[in-house]
Amino acid sequence: MPSLNYQPRPDGRPDPGEVVWTWVPFQEDFSRGKDRPVLLVGRDGTWLLGVPLTSKDHDRDAAQERAAGRVWVDVGAGGWDREGRPSEARVDRIIRVDPAAVRREGAVLDRHTFVVVAEAITAHRH
Repeated sequence: MPSLNYQPRPDGRPDPGEVVWTWVPFQEDFSRGKDRPVLLVGRDGTWLLGVPLTSKDHDRDAAQERAAGRVWVDVGAGGWDREGRPSEARVDRIIRVDPAAVRREGAVLDRHTFVVVAEAITAHRH
């Protein structure tokens, strides 16, 4: 797996460590999907790598989510959500993002929370 790195830059281009909005395909049907926030966690050549975010709280159904293979990490609230709701990152699903497909940058995630997410991704992969 390519390395995960924190490299946000205030240059108007999407970078690892930033939350951006982009189209994310559904796992059941890659021809369908929806626009959603994604935490960028690294690069794979010209592609960006990201994990989808949700404002749905999975703490209450954590056992059910784990049984289904879905692993969530709390990342708190940020500028990516206009309502200021806390979010969770899905660390078991890494998606490739075309930098040109990013619709907008939402916010930079703080380094500490990024490290927590990166460690959870690494732990899940091993």
